[in-house]
Amino acid sequence: MLGWILHKHSNFLLKPETYEIQKLIEEGKKVGIQILVFQPEQIEIIVNRDDRKSIFVNDSLVPLPDFIIPRMGAGTTYFALALIRHLEKLGVYSFNSANSIDIVKDKLYQLQILAESGMPIPKTMLAKFPLDLQIVSKHIGFPVVVKTISGSQGSGVFLCETLQSLDELMQMVENSNPNVNLIFQEFIKASYGKDLRVVTVGGRVVGAMLRSASDGSFKANYSRGGAIQKFDITPEIEWLVLEIARKLDLDIAGIDLLFDENGYKICEVNSSPGFEGLELACEKNIAMEIIQFVKYRLDMKKP
Repeated sequence: MLGWILHKHSNFLLKPETYEIQKLIEEGKKVGIQILVFQPEQIEIIVNRDDRKSIFVNDSLVPLPDFIIPRMGAGTTYFALALIRHLEKLGVYSFNSANSIDIVKDKLYQLQILAESGMPIPKTMLAKFPLDLQIVSKHIGFPVVVKTISGSQGSGVFLCETLQSLDELMQMVENSNPNVNLIFQEFIKASYGKDLRVVTVGGRVVGAMLRSASDGSFKANYSRGGAIQKFDITPEIEWLVLEIARKLDLDIAGIDLLFDENGYKICEVNSSPGFEGLELACEKNIAMEIIQFVKYRLDMKKP
């Protein structure tokens, strides 16, 4: 069985996610799955009637993989999505689908879908320039969390404590990148400096960890030095995260939950979650969970 990991950088050993990709390759070998890593830009799509001969890697015709695992998350480009869609049409299974990746990489759109289903999300507002600060103050309040529409590992996320600090941030944004898309989000006080990361694979919860900021920051990402520890799954958490994965049609999902006074609120969802910290905190082999699900799903497709 042959699989491809699609990653932003072909030389993944020099980039973030080295652990995740190497672990998937190693666990795949144990069950007879060969996994190759490609950058989407290494691949050419030729659209013609002979579709089985329409994929070229570094200008050479290659056999199609049995499956792909996109690991680009919020950095998924139009070209990468087009490639994933093309492979899907050729019968290659993608964990996750192009459509679900496209939805999830837009932080506002994923929340719109979840809110439509009555799920608990922070009050969120799309920015437009010039910004009316009083509207933000009236409908969201302070402190306010400011996020770029697309981003991961805590990048592009800011906390503005006051109207003045928001004004200063917006002036800087307008001067540097006036076309950036931002959202303003209600600040959940009970979750300051901590959150939950839960990973689901194939409709099952495979692990959850509590992330805590170690430097007084309101962001608690493990990739930014946050402390981690295993967190016991409750029926409430299990129902919530599995429903989120189902609504967004995700085979593999990293779901970040905020602590609220009355339970939990959904922070955001990631279609290619890192799992190094989760494996460490939960003492579980998340990579093998993913590989076993891939193998099971492909075996189910066989006649």
